[in-house]
Amino acid sequence: MKSTLMINGKILEEGKLVEKNLLLENHKVRDIIDHTVTVDEIIDVKGNVILPGIIDCHVHMREPGLTHKEDFFTGSKAAACGGITTFLDMPNSNPPTTTIQALDEKRKLAAKSIVNYGFHFGSTPDNLSEITEAKNIASVKVYMDATTGNLLVDKDESLTSIFRNAKRISVHAEGASVEKAINIFKSLDNKKKRLYLCHISTEEELKIIKKHKKANIFTEVTPHHLFLTNEDDKDGFTKMKPSLKTRQEQDALWSAVNKGLVDTIATDHAPHTVEEKKGENPPYGVPGIETILPLLLNAVNEEKLTLQRVVELTSQNPARIFNLKDKGHIKEGYDADFVIVDMNKEKEVKNEELKTKCKWSPFNGRKLKGWPVMTMISGRLIYDNGILNDTIKGRGVVYNE
Repeated sequence: MKSTLMINGKILEEGKLVEKNLLLENHKVRDIIDHTVTVDEIIDVKGNVILPGIIDCHVHMREPGLTHKEDFFTGSKAAACGGITTFLDMPNSNPPTTTIQALDEKRKLAAKSIVNYGFHFGSTPDNLSEITEAKNIASVKVYMDATTGNLLVDKDESLTSIFRNAKRISVHAEGASVEKAINIFKSLDNKKKRLYLCHISTEEELKIIKKHKKANIFTEVTPHHLFLTNEDDKDGFTKMKPSLKTRQEQDALWSAVNKGLVDTIATDHAPHTVEEKKGENPPYGVPGIETILPLLLNAVNEEKLTLQRVVELTSQNPARIFNLKDKGHIKEGYDADFVIVDMNKEKEVKNEELKTKCKWSPFNGRKLKGWPVMTMISGRLIYDNGILNDTIKGRGVVYNE
């Protein structure tokens, strides 16, 4: 049983950075200590900050069926470089993940991922029997507004049946659909269920959520809505669902982030090729897994939010909302999934340096301060200052049901 000691690092304790060493054993945190001990391996963090690995609740890895855009291997390499140690993949692949057979096939395909992975299950007006049989899933995803793929469910009867038969429901809902989703969910009056509202982007949607907020209703926002506005929307590369909004709407999102109305920040990583985005009818979506953490760390350096809030939004809350076993915290007995960040490192986002298969970012050319420099999966170093070890394999997540 290999033992590892991480030395000269800082971790967050009650919102403050403190110098601690982490003793790792059997893929877990065995102890958090002030001294050194004899171990098989020592990793010098060199004064940088150790955070729980990012849990990205909302990605589209494009496999199966759309692997010219991304796949589980390329997407997971990009995730590792961005400090993401676990991702939850959405069902609008080809074929969509709306049957147990498709889910099983996706699990096999994801075995090539170098970070940990889980899956949302798709809903249609007529796959209720599949939904009730689906096990070990993050949530049942309901598309109440049109987006990439053909999974729209907009009839009240179908929506009520899906909500009734799912433990955790994630919804793509915009505008009036947000209130509709919340009202259907609340009509079931089941405190054990959870509703997760994806990529909220407007002040009006936030007002609706605030009005109806309960302990089992959760709100997600994305980096592109936090760091881009419709003033940046110049071509197909900034075409997305929901669309970019005004600076006023963006300010409302930031206010909700800092006041606690927003529960998670997730990428909605939705890569498309350069050729597709340059076409006459470019598809919706932008990549984001390599830039979420640098953008948020830069915001910390600009005092727009705290490092503690970043951890809550990207690690602790995702693990709690989706019941992920032993993830989201640096604690004894928890998985040794970490990202080590250099808060003083300044670097420009460059398309040519990205690991995502699509090789572009809407943040290309933006200089950011604060970058991930190391990523660990289950106590194994898979990314170290630009060098990627893509021979290590991640694992499917386990849920505390």
